[in-house]
Amino acid sequence: MEQQIPLNHEASAGDTNMQVTPEMPAEVVQCLSNARFLHLATCFENIPHVSLMNYTYLPSSPYSGSDPVIVMTTNPASKKTNNLVANPNVSLLVHDWVSHRPSTTQRRLSGGSFPGPENPSPLATLLFNLNATEMSSISATITGSARLVDSGSEEERYFREKHLQNNTFDASSSLNLVGAQAQEEGDGGRGHFVAGEEVRVIVVAIRHVRIADWKGSVRDWVISPLASAPGVPVNQLLNGIH
Repeated sequence: MEQQIPLNHEASAGDTNMQVTPEMPAEVVQCLSNARFLHLATCFENIPHVSLMNYTYLPSSPYSGSDPVIVMTTNPASKKTNNLVANPNVSLLVHDWVSHRPSTTQRRLSGGSFPGPENPSPLATLLFNLNATEMSSISATITGSARLVDSGSEEERYFREKHLQNNTFDASSSLNLVGAQAQEEGDGGRGHFVAGEEVRVIVVAIRHVRIADWKGSVRDWVISPLASAPGVPVNQLLNGIH
């Protein structure tokens, strides 16, 4: 049975419990398959910036070999684009928990109450109960190195097509959570945000994954093809994430 490491300073900040694997842990792959969005964190001159992003997870590709990557697209003039050009180190947060805050009687310091209907809707109750029954139980923090794929290249066309396919939903799907104006454009806005001529393709090479669950357990994984190679010191693999 896999050891559950408590979420404490050593487990969270150190690498004592670090594990090394040549492949993404199955539960992280499942989380990436379930979720619709992730949070992308970039940083420039010690000023962080977080963006909500559509994404596509690829366990391998003709351009990354057997290494897993995450594909996104961005406006070339965006802040995140400028940040990752200057600093390619990025962090991603993904989870498939249903995010809904239940009503509460606790009082804010300002004297007001936290928002929340006294009689929540059946949908809100259902969403809350899905969490309570642990339908989804983890979040994954992924660190890696991002790059902008060369514009007009075969590589860009490949990743863009994969990303478009992964973010094309049935028009009646509840996952198509875009504005009415985008819906009227006929493709839910995907053509503009995913495959527009001006967007740039971001590819993130994954180096490290931290898995946390709502019970307070955390596990760390270094993703390296060398993990299966005989005679490679673990310290050498761990140094690659610092």
